[in-house]
Amino acid sequence: MRPLKNNIYFKIGTIVIITLLLLIPASMIRSLIIERESTQNEAIREVSSKWGEEQTISGPLISIPYYRYIKEFSRKDSTEKIVQIKEFIHILPTELNISGNINPEKRYRGIYEIVVYNSKLSISGAFNNIDLASLDIQPRNILFDKAEFVIGINDLRGIEEQVILNWNDQNIAFNPDVSSNDVVMTGINALLNLDLKDSSAYNFSLELDLKGSQLLYFTPVGRVTNINLRSEWPNPSFKGAFLPDSREVSEKGFVANWNVLHLNRNFPQIWLGNRHSISDSSFGIDLLLPVDNYQKSYRSIRYAILFIGFTFLTFFFIEVLNKVFIHPIQYILVGIALIVFYSLLLSISEYLKYNLAFIVSAISTLALIAGYVQAILKSGKLTLLISGILTVLYSFIFTIIQLQDYALLIGSIGIFIILGLVMYFSRKIDWYNINLNE
Repeated sequence: MRPLKNNIYFKIGTIVIITLLLLIPASMIRSLIIERESTQNEAIREVSSKWGEEQTISGPLISIPYYRYIKEFSRKDSTEKIVQIKEFIHILPTELNISGNINPEKRYRGIYEIVVYNSKLSISGAFNNIDLASLDIQPRNILFDKAEFVIGINDLRGIEEQVILNWNDQNIAFNPDVSSNDVVMTGINALLNLDLKDSSAYNFSLELDLKGSQLLYFTPVGRVTNINLRSEWPNPSFKGAFLPDSREVSEKGFVANWNVLHLNRNFPQIWLGNRHSISDSSFGIDLLLPVDNYQKSYRSIRYAILFIGFTFLTFFFIEVLNKVFIHPIQYILVGIALIVFYSLLLSISEYLKYNLAFIVSAISTLALIAGYVQAILKSGKLTLLISGILTVLYSFIFTIIQLQDYALLIGSIGIFIILGLVMYFSRKIDWYNINLNE
């Protein structure tokens, strides 16, 4: 009877079981990656909560309260009565111009880096030919003396200086909060005493110093909205409903311009109540940190099964073709070394750039496995062969991670080539008469 250690089916079964068991620590490291990324996000939220959250500037707009009367039937005494309801007219500007500088700063919470910013914005524009006749509201029911000039701001803690509205050459101080949540939930307002008979054009301007974290968005409320921004940040990501009409990005920073017409969005210049939402049209800038070590580490560990499986397949073919015996414990130790690579990669990438962390981790793991293989096989030729194969594997995984858009294509081609090599080198093996000898 053939000894158990020389039984080819026992050997294959053992390798498969070891490979599957090694997926357990691989899964634990995958969970660790998610946990560390969550810790980073928590650090970002903590700093943002003290400095200023992500900011969206919604507006400006004019909100005018008015009274609407409805009939209400009372079942108690079977009578009808007139009920007065206070609602709001919302008017958007004919022209809106925003220009300014975004000054980014880096903050640190432990080992994590967070980007925050100070912005200095100049906002100006005009409300021309405000026509309320189309709304079918009696002028006597409109409270023109209670009109508000409203700017929606996500986090009011980010306001650095007192904001003064210049309204037709009249200076008006802003107050916190807004009277109506139809359009914006939080913001600031300046009380206006409108007299539509006196003027058909209202010009406005103001300076806004606003702090925030990472994101700065705007809403195109003007019939024509023109926004010009510049910053020294070299890694902007332009997001939202509209991309810049023109932009210049370099190592010295960026300059971007948006020009949006009222025809490009899905809400009018004037409406009643909460009939329309403007938030879906927001757009702006994400001051992107070029740190994606967790995403890349997560993507790399997805190939753990391929890495372990092909390494073990290489060892198996060395056993078959060179008539040597590798103990299952030795397979386990090599497999653990392959798993430790991902732990090294995750921890080192938190302090070094990801590419450098990958190289350091790969070289360390290769040196460990090569030394162990030399010790157990006593063959420099086989040690070089395994080291070369592992180097190709690490290079293959590194390439896939870098070429995210082509990862599927490169991965499929790579696996096809690997399968072809396995079939080529195994073509002359007589699988019915294999005897593994020590």
